[in-house]
Amino acid sequence: MKVVVHVAVSLDGATGGFEPDVGTYYELARSFEEDVTLTGADTILAQEAALADAPRPGPTPGAPLLAVVDSRSRVTAWDALRDCGHWSGVVALRSHGSLVADVEALGGEVVRVDSGGTLNGALLRAGVVDEVSLLVHPVVVDGGRRWWGSEPPGGLSLRAASVVGSGLAWLRYGVAGPTAAG
Repeated sequence: MKVVVHVAVSLDGATGGFEPDVGTYYELARSFEEDVTLTGADTILAQEAALADAPRPGPTPGAPLLAVVDSRSRVTAWDALRDCGHWSGVVALRSHGSLVADVEALGGEVVRVDSGGTLNGALLRAGVVDEVSLLVHPVVVDGGRRWWGSEPPGGLSLRAASVVGSGLAWLRYGVAGPTAAG
């Protein structure tokens, strides 16, 4: 299994406080051809209002499974998530056990993480991330939440860099095992 963290960030590593190029972000995301999209409850909760008004064509056969880490059972829009047409189905990860075991239990060859710093940081520290894909936007937020959580990641090696969209940098890093500050 390959786990890829794919995130839109500012020049200073923030995941919020700016308008990301969503079209380019998801165009690049499709290139990973994931079997599972893994996200955190906070990411879904931030989208619940938009989901309420979104079309509901139903699950899409052959699309990725959406897995939401929601240990505190805060997400309520499960029907809207399942039926919005982006995923083949949805599942809540609510165990208080091993995040590594939960990710491995999802199966599939490629898991793309579409989340913020808390989940990204936990996965990096657990050593399950194989690649970090950053879509860097030419803005400085100064003080927003960082894509890596509380500890800057180490052990990253640049694999590819390119300019995409309207002057965005797409940086892809390999991850050498668990990461931590130090």
